[in-house]
Amino acid sequence: MMLSTEVIQKLKAKKNLLAFSAGVDSTALFFLLLDFDIPFDIAIVDYELREQSKEEVAYAQTLASSHNLVCHLLASPKINTNFEAKAREVRYSFFDSLISEFHYENLLTAHHLGDRFEWMLMQFCKGAGCAELSSMKTIEKRKNHTLIRPLLAFDKSELQNYLDAKNKHYFIDESNFDENIKRNYFRHQHAQPLLASYLEGIKKSFKYIDDDAKELIQDVEILTKEDFSYFKASTIRSDIYHIDKYFKSLSIIISAKERKLLELQNSLVISRKYIVTWHKGFVFIALFYDAKNIHMTHLFKERMRKLHIEPKLRPYFFTHLELFESLALELPLQ
Repeated sequence: MMLSTEVIQKLKAKKNLLAFSAGVDSTALFFLLLDFDIPFDIAIVDYELREQSKEEVAYAQTLASSHNLVCHLLASPKINTNFEAKAREVRYSFFDSLISEFHYENLLTAHHLGDRFEWMLMQFCKGAGCAELSSMKTIEKRKNHTLIRPLLAFDKSELQNYLDAKNKHYFIDESNFDENIKRNYFRHQHAQPLLASYLEGIKKSFKYIDDDAKELIQDVEILTKEDFSYFKASTIRSDIYHIDKYFKSLSIIISAKERKLLELQNSLVISRKYIVTWHKGFVFIALFYDAKNIHMTHLFKERMRKLHIEPKLRPYFFTHLELFESLALELPLQ
């Protein structure tokens, strides 16, 4: 098995963190990184729901120690409801904290072709366009790191064959067979049978979808000052795509209702925490401050009115006056 030249170049001589679970996918990526002499450490989360999880943690620690790597471990707080979503939030919050503390440049996850195909089928059945169907990318720039998925071109069967050929140990998480979980249902009832019969065709289709999405979605650079982010607007389709990706990087999933409202309105409060607004050819994203709790001066209100600043954004700018003044020098706010 080969990692792509693009991925290898992104990882060589960088500080890399591998999200590890001891399952087939992350174990295969662990040994592939070793094959290509790529430096990395690993991070594993124990949700303490299965007896086997202790063995998985011990295996992760043994692997790391035997290859002189750091193994970061988090014992997850107990999750009582909405496990999948909350576990993801716990997991990525942990990774983000490690990235900030130890200055990792890249976060590596072991998502593979099957994961991508399941996600595509789920999005397709909900209602999605080309951009959403291709949204799982190999390389994605995040706020303070790059998320890299080196295995997206490989099916799980190929990863398992690789490990078996090298006689490497891995664990099977029995919870992955629970079809009460929607993603598992799509995996076992739809994705895996189709991949078993049409693997090469599905790989080609993703290549076509990715090429089409590049034509549809404009590349943008999302700039950040303190906790305020902005980017140059293009089409509403492209803008909402980048807004969605931005919030996913914060572990916030935009609802279908919020997505529809973004298509219809010039500003919207997302998840009751952030304000998104279009202004003079830019998209602004900031923390949402309730105007009832902020006593803005009359002079400031009048200035905002003349600049046509979205009213829901004004309390944020009032509490971040220096940031606003620096933006006023750089952007066409008038």
